[in-house]
Amino acid sequence: MPLDEKNLLQTIKEIKKSGKRNFSQSIELIISLRDVDPKKPEGKIQELIELPNSPGKENRVCVIASGEMALKAKKAGADLTIKKAELQALAGDKIKQKELVDAYDFFVAEAPLMPMVGKILGATLGPRGKMPTPVPPTAKVAEHIKKHRKMVFVRARGQPVLQCRIGTENMVDDKIAENAQVVIRRIEGRLKKGMRNIRSIHLKTTMGSPVKMKV
Repeated sequence: MPLDEKNLLQTIKEIKKSGKRNFSQSIELIISLRDVDPKKPEGKIQELIELPNSPGKENRVCVIASGEMALKAKKAGADLTIKKAELQALAGDKIKQKELVDAYDFFVAEAPLMPMVGKILGATLGPRGKMPTPVPPTAKVAEHIKKHRKMVFVRARGQPVLQCRIGTENMVDDKIAENAQVVIRRIEGRLKKGMRNIRSIHLKTTMGSPVKMKV
């Protein structure tokens, strides 16, 4: 069930007015849950969501591929392309693995390489929720890169709270609202009781205080 659009837009205007800074602040969506235990398997929420509008700062995408797909990924503007030999060279190098996971927001991998990716990078990428999206060798990798530029990763970390960036204060209010609605609908669909499992929804800027919305 979508939120009331008028209320949502009013909340966006309110948070934009408070705490102005000399940089473009991110706008965060915070969803608090009730009757959901994220420590139990049925309560684990981990969603990769493509937003209708870029959330401001463009995501950095790394593609792990070989042959033709690696060439296409590089041509399509992937921020980094890792080939099979380069992937193998990362085995056991925890420092370089950590640098890699810190530098890129999302990873896409050629499906046949996924077992190797899991073996070499799984322990580093997994806990950060950054395991690659597997795609077949014949996939249009340019489209996958484009989609990942607009994605957010949402998950509950021990507490029944979900938080993600849905835009920046320089964005048009309607586009921020569209992004918020998509995330909320997706989370609602993952909850056993839908909106009844949502305790509260807040919006905030990077440096501002959270503003509660009517649910």
